[in-house]
Amino acid sequence: MPPKKNKESQGTKGKGKRPAAKASKADDNEPKSKKVKKESSDPEESNDGSDGEGEIDFACTTTDKKWNFKLSSWNVNGIRAWMKRGSTLAYVKHEDPDVFCIQETKCQDDAIPKEVKFPGYHTYWLEAETKGYSGVGLCSKTKPIKVSYGIGISKHDNEGRVITAEFEDVYVVTAYVPNSGRGLPRLGYRQGWTKTSQNTSKPLTIRNPLFYLANPKTNTKTAGFTKEERQGFTQFLEEGFVDSFRHFYPKKEKQYSFWSYMGNARAKNVGWRLDYFVVSERLVPKMCDSLIRPRVTGSDHCPVVLLLAL
Repeated sequence: MPPKKNKESQGTKGKGKRPAAKASKADDNEPKSKKVKKESSDPEESNDGSDGEGEIDFACTTTDKKWNFKLSSWNVNGIRAWMKRGSTLAYVKHEDPDVFCIQETKCQDDAIPKEVKFPGYHTYWLEAETKGYSGVGLCSKTKPIKVSYGIGISKHDNEGRVITAEFEDVYVVTAYVPNSGRGLPRLGYRQGWTKTSQNTSKPLTIRNPLFYLANPKTNTKTAGFTKEERQGFTQFLEEGFVDSFRHFYPKKEKQYSFWSYMGNARAKNVGWRLDYFVVSERLVPKMCDSLIRPRVTGSDHCPVVLLLAL
């Protein structure tokens, strides 16, 4: 288990924050890919990225629970483009997560930008075989006991979608989940992926698309919101997992983590909640809050955050 924070880094009662914290879209027809892994740790070199997120409050003010472990997850929609947007490194600096999960890097391992060197983090990457497609990353302040790549089935693992980090008491899984594609050509593939991931993963948290749309009645044939995909997610929860955001906010509406670039959707807040943490039921008592950061820009997705008391 990652080491506990000292008193100053634990949440303050009534605010649940660290004083130290200063500051899918749907895949189309998805091609195949290849599994590649990399670990690096460079606590000395960093890119400050101090501009961008200064006006956003990264404190947790919705809970009075004391927390000492923070996970953040962000679908960056291309890590090289994400890095060029200036505020992205500032987000990592200000959010200061213990584990930072990244999805949709769209980048081969040897082309990961050298600027993606977060001080004090061990970093792990998994690329897709097809260049410019899929890909995930995991950055952790504490070096995991073990890191594994994929879910054990080559036709899935070749697409570069899953990294699992084992710590002393928990597993953390970052996943870029496939959907059925426009016209639903990969609906069968998606159903197979869901079944396999249910059978093979033992996660603390897993980042999955949540089938929650602004206009659900008009989107039942849209990739990511088909009856079959929603049923698959329901079955996943029935295996002993909890949607952390809905656990804390069961009736909160219009809470999205993805907005199309078309139609000024983000300004109108017409979106999907595609990014979230699913937590093992046995860890629910350790959850303190689950947050969405809609004001953090840099991608068509925004980061999501989970706070735990470990």
